[in-house]
Amino acid sequence: MPTRMYRSKKSHALRTVAPLSKPTTSEYIRGSLYGLAAVGIWASWIVAVRLGIRTSLKPWDIAAIRFGVAGLILLPYLLKKGFAVDRLGWAGLAAIMVGGGAPMVLVSYGGLLFAPAAHAASLYTALIPLYVAILAAVVLGEAFTVSKRVGLVLIVTGVLGIVWLAGGTIGSRQNIGHAMFIGAGMMWAGYVVALRKARLAGLHAAAIAAVGSLIAFVPVYAIMFGTGLFSAPWHDLALQAFVHGILVAVISFVCIGRAVSILGASNGSAFAALAPAITAILAIPLLGEWPATSDWIAMLLISGGVYIASGAPLPGRRIRHVSPAGGTRV
Repeated sequence: MPTRMYRSKKSHALRTVAPLSKPTTSEYIRGSLYGLAAVGIWASWIVAVRLGIRTSLKPWDIAAIRFGVAGLILLPYLLKKGFAVDRLGWAGLAAIMVGGGAPMVLVSYGGLLFAPAAHAASLYTALIPLYVAILAAVVLGEAFTVSKRVGLVLIVTGVLGIVWLAGGTIGSRQNIGHAMFIGAGMMWAGYVVALRKARLAGLHAAAIAAVGSLIAFVPVYAIMFGTGLFSAPWHDLALQAFVHGILVAVISFVCIGRAVSILGASNGSAFAALAPAITAILAIPLLGEWPATSDWIAMLLISGGVYIASGAPLPGRRIRHVSPAGGTRV
């Protein structure tokens, strides 16, 4: 794998972005725990948005809550760290602000006006590993190994099975939501790849995205919609502020940033495919909804695909080598 080179605008010196070596078992466990924590949080945002738009809120209201809360929380940190233009470049900064900020959020939240939550979990969150793997192979030179291909095929097969069985149809109004979910996933892939390329900490990237949207989106929202948001029930506002402003926009971004830094862009993002399975499992105690047999099969395919695509240790043959002295070693 070729070594990546780039020039820092501040120092005008060439820096080397070394390819990520295969993680050890302990590193994989740490990275996977961060990835699972992020996906566990992501499984909640779809339910929270769906609940919000069924009551008194619109997607843009929830986006304003998200970045109003997260932006204010992370503003002191960003004032200390800065926008890291010297490391990201202007293209990388745009990828962070678009893929982790208001554009991605508005597109993904808006898709729920046209298609059900199950489709969002599948076509947006669960297919993130595919989007990131393709972009990381092009931009970062991350290897598209045979095991990664096998894992992605299993993930895509399981995801499409969930969408089809959930009533996904071609030529219907749902397809607008489907296109929006896919577009949001591609935006998020740009965020992950930019974060990995610049070696940014997860909290730093989250702060750039949140404060950027606080500056660019929240004032526009306030001008267009005024203070009507505050007429919503306080418990609706509190739920969205906690889920989106704290859990999703801050904590999950830190977790996925750590997973990507340990495992690589495509490996670390593979855990996103578990979102439909986690959502379905949470629905058993919370909603009393048991997945059908076909759903369990799809979730097993996705889980196996995540394990393989995320770079997990796989059993392999131990090869015996003959030494020049006639002995053997493993």
